[in-house]
Amino acid sequence: MNEELVVSTKLVIPAAELRERFSRSSGPGGQGVNTADSRVELSFDVKHSPSVPDDLRVRMLARLGSRLVDGVVTIAASEYRAQLANRQAARERLAMLLRQAAEPPPPARRATKPSRGAKERRITAKKQRAETKRGRRTPPID
Repeated sequence: MNEELVVSTKLVIPAAELRERFSRSSGPGGQGVNTADSRVELSFDVKHSPSVPDDLRVRMLARLGSRLVDGVVTIAASEYRAQLANRQAARERLAMLLRQAAEPPPPARRATKPSRGAKERRITAKKQRAETKRGRRTPPID
């Protein structure tokens, strides 16, 4: 499993920069849970990694701000009984998270003005609604 993590064409993380920690999973399972270290914590240092380009680093640090602890993002996987399956799930989730954080921002919205016809339709509808409400009023008592 010592292979590089391909996030995108611009970002490939070498296996040496990923840190894996194994522990026991929580939940039911009896003896299997009590003895097997199948839970995986996968960590990656976004802030100090030499494989992250500087333009992407700034964007990723801003978008992952709430998930980072000292510039390190950590993913935990314990949904499978096998350690190998949890390692693979953690790597896939980390790649997806980094891919989303590295996406370029959407293009800025260009402000537009309503057309003359749209303005006229809006005013006509307002006048008609006002006339409907005016017709519901009771005449004033003199």
